[in-house]
Amino acid sequence: MSSIHDQLKQRRKELGYKQEDMFMRVGMPRQQYQRLEANGNPRLDNLSLVAKGLKMELMLIPQEKLLAVKALLEGKMSPHNPMSQIQSETNVLADNPWQGVFGEED
Repeated sequence: MSSIHDQLKQRRKELGYKQEDMFMRVGMPRQQYQRLEANGNPRLDNLSLVAKGLKMELMLIPQEKLLAVKALLEGKMSPHNPMSQIQSETNVLADNPWQGVFGEED
């Protein structure tokens, strides 16, 4: 999985924005935005602001759902029932809501 910095740069380019454009989008000077893309350590409020400017959302994903989310984003879920894997995981958790809490498999 690519770093946050790479994801921001890729998204900016997908939208056809230049680093200079981020000032008009989020009020962040080009130099500050450039440092952010070049492995800067942004504060959460700055990261949230930049994400909105790039039409993105910040999200915390539970580790047990990470594979399902990645598969969905990569288009690897079944086109007939894209939620099947997520529903399956949800059913397992409904049967045993403590599954994985203490690091065990079952």
